[in-house]
Amino acid sequence: MKTIVLASNNKHKIKEIKEILGNVNILSLEEIGYRDEIEETGSTFEENATIKAEAIHKFLKEKNLSYPVMADDSGLCCEGLNGSPGVYSARYAGNHDDKANREKVIKELKGKTKEAYFVCDIVYIDEEGKKKNYVGKTFGEIIEEEKGRTDFGYDCIFYSKDLKKTFGEAEEEEKNEVSHRRRAIEELKKEL
Repeated sequence: MKTIVLASNNKHKIKEIKEILGNVNILSLEEIGYRDEIEETGSTFEENATIKAEAIHKFLKEKNLSYPVMADDSGLCCEGLNGSPGVYSARYAGNHDDKANREKVIKELKGKTKEAYFVCDIVYIDEEGKKKNYVGKTFGEIIEEEKGRTDFGYDCIFYSKDLKKTFGEAEEEEKNEVSHRRRAIEELKKEL
C-alpha cells in the first residue's frame, strides 16, 4: 500500500482524502513528528500549497524518510470581487471568524454578480522531489441569506450549481461528491 504524507493535521481533511484515494495510507504531520507552524505567505493557492509541501519534503529528507508529500490550499473566489476573498478566505474579515467573513462577502457583493466558485490546489511532491499540481473547482453563487449549517466557512451562503442547494444544506457525503477538493484529488488519483 502506498503511503503519502499530507501536510495537515485536519482530521476531516485526512478522512476525506483517504475515502477518495482508497487504498493509500495517509500520514498526518503529527504522525511524522512535525510540530512547526508553516506560514502561508503565497499570493496564490498553488504558492501556499507549494510552501507547505516543500517544507514537509525537506523535513522528511532531513529525517532520512522517503515518502511523497501532498499539500493543498483552497478557498472561495467571487467573480464580482475579482476573485476575492481567494487565499484570504479564512481571514477575510481580519481573523478566522466565519460569520464575519460571510457578512463581509455579502456586503461587498451588493449590486455585483454573485457567481462564485471554490477552488482547491493540491501540490504533490514525489520521493525524488518532482513536483506536480492539481486543481479542482466547484461552481455556484453567493446568496444573501444563510441556509443550513453555519458552522463551516462559507458553506451556508454558497449555492451549489451541482446540488441545487447550499453546501450548508447538503449532507457531508453529497458535498464531498462535488467538492473542489474531491475534483483535485481525482486528478491526482489518475496518476497514482
